[in-house]
Amino acid sequence: MGTALITGASSGLGLEIAWELAAEGNDLVLVARNADRLAAIAEQMRQIANVRVEVLPADLSTEAGALAVADRVSSASRPIGLLVNNAGFGLGQGFVGGGLDRELEGLDTMVRSVLITCHAAAATMTQRGYGGILNVASMTALTAQGTYSAHKAWVRTFTEGLAASLEGTGVNATVVCPGLIHSEFHERSHVDSSQWPAVAFSKPSTIARAAVEAVRRGHVVVTPTVRYRVAAGLLRMAPRSLVRRFAGPGLSGRE
Repeated sequence: MGTALITGASSGLGLEIAWELAAEGNDLVLVARNADRLAAIAEQMRQIANVRVEVLPADLSTEAGALAVADRVSSASRPIGLLVNNAGFGLGQGFVGGGLDRELEGLDTMVRSVLITCHAAAATMTQRGYGGILNVASMTALTAQGTYSAHKAWVRTFTEGLAASLEGTGVNATVVCPGLIHSEFHERSHVDSSQWPAVAFSKPSTIARAAVEAVRRGHVVVTPTVRYRVAAGLLRMAPRSLVRRFAGPGLSGRE
C-alpha cells in the first residue's frame, strides 16, 4: 500500500489500524488533534516497526483541518496509497435538548471531512491509477439511535456509491461496519458500556485486521465477526418500526 494516512489515529480503532499497516511495512501519516500524543506514537512506531511516520495534527471538525488532510492526500511527490477515514466520536447527548454546536461538530467530523478527503483522494488516485479508501462506519448505521446512526449510515451509503463510481479505475473504496469495540469511545461519550455483555465486544485489533484485509481483497462492505454479520442481516430484514423500538435512542446507554 506504500504510505497510508489514518485519521483519528491516536487511539482506539484508528491506532490499531495504524499498527496493523505498520506491521506490514507501510509508511504512515497519522492525523489527530493531540499533537503530543501523535508524536509519541509516531516515535514508538518508528522504533518498533522501522517505518517512516509523519504526524499531521488537525481538527477534522473544522474546514481548515479537513482541507489540510485533503492537501496531504493530494500530494503527487509524496503519494498516499491508502486513505483511512476513522475520526469520529459519540456525541454524548440526545438530539432533543442537546447542544447544536455539538451536533455540528459531529456532522463536520464524521460527514463533511469524509466527503472532503475522499473527494481529494478519488481525484488523485484515479489520475495515477491505483489506491484505496477505507471509511469507518458502524453497525449503528442500520439502527435508529439518532444523529450518530445517521452519520454512519451516510458513510456506509456514500462509500458504496463511491466504490461503484471507482470501478475500473484501479482504486477501491471499502467501508467497515464494526459493532461494539473495547476502546475509550464509550467513556468519552458518557455511555454506560456495562449494559452490554462482554461477549458483544470485539478487540480493536480484530476489527483492524478484518478492515485491512477487506481493502486488500477489494471488498466494498465488511462487517467483522459472525455475530455482527447475523445482527446486520436481522436489522436489514426487520420492519423499521421494530428497529426504532428496540434499536432506537434508548439503546445508546447514555448516562
